[in-house]
This record gives sequence, C-alpha cells and structure tokens, in this order.
Amino acid sequence: MIMRNIEKCFTVLVCAVTSVLVVGCGNNKGTTEKAAGNNADTMAVTDSVSGGRGYIVKVGDMVPDFDLLMMDGTTLSIKELRGKVVMLQFTASWCGVCRQEMPHIESEIWQRHKDNPEFALYGIDLKETPEVTADFAKAIPVTYPLTLDPDGERFALFCDKGAGVTRNIILDRTGKIIMLTRLYDEAEFASMVKLINDELAK
Repeated sequence: MIMRNIEKCFTVLVCAVTSVLVVGCGNNKGTTEKAAGNNADTMAVTDSVSGGRGYIVKVGDMVPDFDLLMMDGTTLSIKELRGKVVMLQFTASWCGVCRQEMPHIESEIWQRHKDNPEFALYGIDLKETPEVTADFAKAIPVTYPLTLDPDGERFALFCDKGAGVTRNIILDRTGKIIMLTRLYDEAEFASMVKLINDELAK
C-alpha cells in the first residue's frame, strides 16, 4: 500500500515536471521580448500573426514611402536613399533581443560599411523619446544613427499592430525589399551580412 502511494506520488511529480518543461520550451519568439519590459507586453508578443513573423510587407515589394525622423527633429525621405543599399532596423530599448543583436550590427555591418557612400543604415526606435533613444545608443553602445518613431507610424507600414522588434529590412538600390529578418538568429544574421556585402559588390 505504501509502495503504491509512493509510486502515485512519483508519477504525479514526473507529470508536473514534464508540464513545466513543455511550457518552458514554448515559442520563445513570443516570450523573449515580454520579459524585456512593460511595453513588450502589448507590442512584442504576437509573432503568430502573418505567418509567424508579423510582417505585412514581403520580399520583392517596394519599400513604403515614409520619412525617417532624425534625433534633431529633421526628416529624411526614404526616397532620398535610392541608389544605396539600405538597412532599416526596428528596435527599442526594452527589447532584450535588440540589445543582443545591435553590437553585431555595429561591428559586422556598420563599422565595415559606414564610409561607403552606397550604403545606409538607420535604426528606428519604436515609441520612445529622443532622450531614451540617446541613452539607449550609448548603453549598447552603437554609433550608427538611431531615428525616432514616436507613434509607431513607420513600424505600422511594415508590420501588424502588436508585432515585435527586433527586425531588419534590407533594400536594394531601387528601393525593393530583398530581405526581412526577425529576432536574432546567427545563421539568418550571417545571411544578411552576406547579402549586404554581395549587393554592395554589384
């Protein structure tokens, strides 16, 4: 009788542990950013939309028409970047994955191509103030330009409402989208680096 009770208790314990492990191995793409900060609760946990990546644009589309809002309040039309290979990075200070990826963008892309007049890279900080954005850049640190998206209007041109960051959008010299990334995956990041290098070599 005692042995049966011990066996039942052991079985219940095993089931409980298994359940915890299964839940813990769920979709990290939907939970990583949630743990990073309060804003992520509402803006960065719905990677299930649009085929799991949250984009409303696709590779082959022309980039939507919009202005980049610089830290000093000036604007730059995306059309003014035609003729360049362009990388746009949607980011936010509360996003832990962004903080993981951005040093790689700085060292493997920006430092390599920042003096190339045929390349442009702009981070777009989602729904944060200029002060927070400036502190964010210093904290990483990164030297590539971060721009502002205070109302999320620019983000909404590319992604579903509630979709999260980090994500990168690569444009060819005509303004066509040639790559879309989501979160930080080493293999995908390496492919993006190669694509940028190859485009600039053309």
